[in-house]
Amino acid sequence: MIFNKKIIRISNGQPNDHPDNIALRAFKEHLEGELGDKYEVQIFANELLGSSKNALELCQTGALDMVIASASNMETFDRVYSIFSLPYLFNGVESYYETMQNKEITDLIYDKTIDQGVITVGWFDAGTRNFYGSKPIETVEDVAGLKIRVQPSPTNVAMMDAFNAGAVPMSFSEVYTALQNGTIDGAENNELALTTVKHGEVAKYYSYNMHQIVPDLIVANYNFVEGLEGRDREVFFEALEIAEKIEQEEWTKQTLEAIDHAENVMGVTFVEANVNSFREKVLPLHEKVISENENLRPIYEAIDAINNKYAGEVSN
Repeated sequence: MIFNKKIIRISNGQPNDHPDNIALRAFKEHLEGELGDKYEVQIFANELLGSSKNALELCQTGALDMVIASASNMETFDRVYSIFSLPYLFNGVESYYETMQNKEITDLIYDKTIDQGVITVGWFDAGTRNFYGSKPIETVEDVAGLKIRVQPSPTNVAMMDAFNAGAVPMSFSEVYTALQNGTIDGAENNELALTTVKHGEVAKYYSYNMHQIVPDLIVANYNFVEGLEGRDREVFFEALEIAEKIEQEEWTKQTLEAIDHAENVMGVTFVEANVNSFREKVLPLHEKVISENENLRPIYEAIDAINNKYAGEVSN
């Protein structure tokens, strides 16, 4: 009976047609298709239940069962997540995917927040992060002195300091208005931000400096996950695998569509930046962050070994 069903509440800040939410609907379809007599999945998109920070706090208490949040948002729970915010951590998409699919590496990260009531159970692609705003950015000198919105995280602020830019941490939902009224000079995100939330209306230059590849993480209340047993647990993780695969496929498709729409309909100019000028400024940040948390070193070295397989993948 319906009143006996467990309601699985999932929060995500992205619009309904975003790859994350398409994937979550696939998660819902599979789980309810197999266990619909026991579970109902409710998806709350568009920051309906608040920012990622607020949603993660609700997930801690069990008011929410799952949250889709950037890895940067998880730094406040454990600094081990700062590994993902290190600029130029990955050589490119291939080394990024291999890392995220390597359970020996991700287990060193995901389990660190159990004592705080949450655990990461999967990941979604969130593309490569680049600068965009009202002026083209071709070299690191072009970003100096600009006020740039970043995801709230100490590593992101340190990165902007290294670029001689001003970091302005704020919720994703506030960025459009801040760009429009000049509170910030620019932001940094993937290409979908131009179209899904219409940032391309108020930011006409998108510059490929490729400073970060930061995944979105599927974070769950630890007690909820641990309470799943037998067939329920098996179906839950099956549904997560399906969601991850669909999101990654949809991400590639929508990114190409976003670039085409932003350029040909919204009038956004795409700029190829000098990646090395940015990379050279921030590579010292790697050792600084790792020396402050030696738990990061084995993770960093494992990722570096994967990077060496794809040496030269990042263009200059």
